[in-house]
Amino acid sequence: MDPLDEIRKRRLSLGIGLGELARAVGRSEATISRIERGRIRPSYDLVRKMLTYLDEREGEAAPHLTARDLLNPVIVTVDADTPLVEAARLMERGGYSQLPVLEEGLVTGALSETSLLRALATPQGRRARVRDVQETAYPTVDAAFPADLLAILLTRYPAIVVNVRGQLKGIVTKTDLIRGLRGTPLRRPNVESRRA
Repeated sequence: MDPLDEIRKRRLSLGIGLGELARAVGRSEATISRIERGRIRPSYDLVRKMLTYLDEREGEAAPHLTARDLLNPVIVTVDADTPLVEAARLMERGGYSQLPVLEEGLVTGALSETSLLRALATPQGRRARVRDVQETAYPTVDAAFPADLLAILLTRYPAIVVNVRGQLKGIVTKTDLIRGLRGTPLRRPNVESRRA
């Protein structure tokens, strides 16, 4: 991509006016406009100043997020010994597509709609317990874990569990990460975790 095209696109995506960019790099609005339209070729130094200013503004627009910023502290879990039919009711009532599975207070696995459907479709599935069909536990990260790395994990897992000093403190889903990266407030109720 032509750096000049990139400058215009980045400026517009950040909502920066021509005047603001012009003042930041010590040029006139008309000069910046001509540069963006390809009417004049700027010096290397001026292009570098413009890109540096845009980089700084992008840093302000998208602050460094961590798992702590994105986590949902309302953690609905299911005990490994819960009958599968009861776990299905919990997921249906709450509209959950997956739940962390706890055994003696520790996350030992995950229950997803997929594993639930597979089990309930068999005659013995209705008598099964969550531990019989649970999947591998979600990855666990510390609260300071960077959001950009969460994005990589969430392409492979439906959720990430967040611990603080070994204590389960929250969960991050793809929706949580998308909202955080978009800058949308997450408006979380201040409620303790719940367990089935």
